[in-house]
Amino acid sequence: MPAFQLLQVTDPHLFGDTTRELYGLNTAVSLRLVLEAALGAGRRPDAVVVTGDIGDDFSAAAYANFRRALAGCGAPVFCLPGNHDDPGLMATLLNDRGFQYCGRARLGGWGIVLLDTHIDGDASGRVVPQELARLDADLRALADVPVLVCLHHLPVPVGSAWLDAVGLQNGPELLAVIDRHPHVRAVLAGHVHQEFDAQRGAVRLLATPSTCAQFAPRTPGCVMDRRPPGYRWLSLLEDGALETQVEWLPALVGEPRAEDEARR
Repeated sequence: MPAFQLLQVTDPHLFGDTTRELYGLNTAVSLRLVLEAALGAGRRPDAVVVTGDIGDDFSAAAYANFRRALAGCGAPVFCLPGNHDDPGLMATLLNDRGFQYCGRARLGGWGIVLLDTHIDGDASGRVVPQELARLDADLRALADVPVLVCLHHLPVPVGSAWLDAVGLQNGPELLAVIDRHPHVRAVLAGHVHQEFDAQRGAVRLLATPSTCAQFAPRTPGCVMDRRPPGYRWLSLLEDGALETQVEWLPALVGEPRAEDEARR
């Protein structure tokens, strides 16, 4: 069986009004350019996973714009909520006709589990007890294949004090569930608007740049990076190995600037 090609895009921060900007970038334009770059080089995904902060204004129109943007990718799209999303709207608007909200699925010879870490009114995340129990049950159901666990907030610090303060509140609890299932190969996240790649035992921990602006790594406060929008390809191999690389647009599509810290 050939490797399953998975495209991750994350943190597009779309609005109902496609002319609006965030961090100095038009987020609808930057998502379009990322998808054109990812899909225009002859490489086609078998699936797309979007790890949260899809919308930024809690509007149905933002999710409609997202559906239109991804409709031409020719692959199923798996979605989960970030801190800027409305999980109820996502479950209603992004869970049919080629889109799946949270849950689990099989991707070729692999499994995927998509988690909800959203907390209303809070930039940090938490996997509530019911969701931890679902993760455990889904991992048991996928025990015959290697598994990729996807969520918005990474369960480990990234080394930036301000980002780590709004990370996953109960990362150790999540990792304790994962530790009971040795067929988990990787955890894939967004939220931090930067590339992150670490190994914890047999599990690879990955985060991916946003399709809009990036945050500079290892800073005590919010500092905007001058790296352009990015995305990640993952090759899920039949033997349980994973190959991955982050790709970047060739240039910035705006002038990154920090926003009021309160909106994170």
